[in-house]
Amino acid sequence: MKETIVSIATALSSSGIGIIRISGEEAVEIADRIFRKPNGKKLSEVSSHTVHYGHIVDEDGTVVDEVIVILMKAPHSFTKEDVVEIDCHGGIFLLKQVLNLCVKAGARLAEPGEFTKRAFLNGRIDLSEAEAVMDLISSSNEAARRNSIGQLSGRLHRKIISLREKLIYEIAFIESAIDDPEHYDTGDFINRLTDVVDSCEKELKKLLLSFENGKYLVSGINCTIVGKPNVGKSSFMNLLLGEDRAIVTAVAGTTRDTLEETISLDGITLHLVDTAGIHETEDEVEKIGVKRAKESIERAELVFFVLDSSDKISAEDLELTPLLSSKKVIVLLNKSDLNLGGTTEEDVEKAFSGRIENMRILSFSAKTSQGLTELTDVIKDLFYHGELNADEELYLTSIRHKTLVENADMALLHVKESLQMNMPEDFYAIDLMQCYSSLGEIIGEEVDDDLVDEIFSKFCMGK
Repeated sequence: MKETIVSIATALSSSGIGIIRISGEEAVEIADRIFRKPNGKKLSEVSSHTVHYGHIVDEDGTVVDEVIVILMKAPHSFTKEDVVEIDCHGGIFLLKQVLNLCVKAGARLAEPGEFTKRAFLNGRIDLSEAEAVMDLISSSNEAARRNSIGQLSGRLHRKIISLREKLIYEIAFIESAIDDPEHYDTGDFINRLTDVVDSCEKELKKLLLSFENGKYLVSGINCTIVGKPNVGKSSFMNLLLGEDRAIVTAVAGTTRDTLEETISLDGITLHLVDTAGIHETEDEVEKIGVKRAKESIERAELVFFVLDSSDKISAEDLELTPLLSSKKVIVLLNKSDLNLGGTTEEDVEKAFSGRIENMRILSFSAKTSQGLTELTDVIKDLFYHGELNADEELYLTSIRHKTLVENADMALLHVKESLQMNMPEDFYAIDLMQCYSSLGEIIGEEVDDDLVDEIFSKFCMGK
């Protein structure tokens, strides 16, 4: 923490602007060694939160780049340290050259996530807010972005602090009553503690229920498109993508391998895999495609089972159902715009009932987009609990947070059991403290250094 760190904060690719960030006690001094203002004034002589034009120069005084420098003095910066950001032209070679000059001037190359780690260690943000930074960077849809912003602004922090304040009051009361029973009235304590535990447990259960929504909100849904050859799988894929990504012909078996793409459908991120038609074949290449299609089904959280509604359900269709029995499945009766009456929703229900546990059926046309709006509603119904409102609701998105909330909830369950058995007060204090500690780990109040290092090691460079 005493060392001054430096890193390229923007993507390492050719662009109009590239940013180099310096943070630490010597950030301003290091910048002054390589930055020259036209009026000769040093950064150490100017006010915080100001922008300055000038040049980066090497050891010989040769101009390396024309830049803008932003100065933010401690504690009013992201890391709560002195921070200097150098806005260079965005060439890769140029950025590396300026970075090397910063290192020669006394800075150390930052580790992944070290700027955010310093913000956490210096009390600028808590651990849940630090994790929200990476969620925000990697957000793949609007709802995920809004949820990350909510957590970054302290939504989860405030909830955890509120719960811990209730718990620590009761823990302190128990300890005080045990040490000095003559001065503490415990007559109504059991009723009060029961109410507090019930209230906290309700809040924790609500957080746990939010995880399912939060997980799909951030990570998206892994989807596989399956069906016999030539039923319209690739046409369906192209419709969702809004472009002709998959080859579509009237020849069965055109798709011989899996094709993977990611889309956002009305705010839902779908990781799509278009597969080869699953059928018996002697073609060695098609056999590989069929094998990969089956492997894709195993990994999928949602399967789009495409049928040709102009044709009857076949033995090949039925042979697919064992692979789908435990999956969430949307059966798409494609080519419904033709109204040829080959297969109806009632036919599908009758044929697949008892074979697929969690199934929805939808008349669809990849050609005319018929059923696309209804498809979105069906996906939301299958995966999300209630209406998504990332602006107001708090959604857990981290498995680490979920595990710690589960631990806290289990500790409260032990408190309730002790209350029912009329156990001594010190038994309550032990489990209340366990709950308090588990919640504290979420925001970093009680966390090992190794865990902190692991969390921030997953961050990108320069953040």
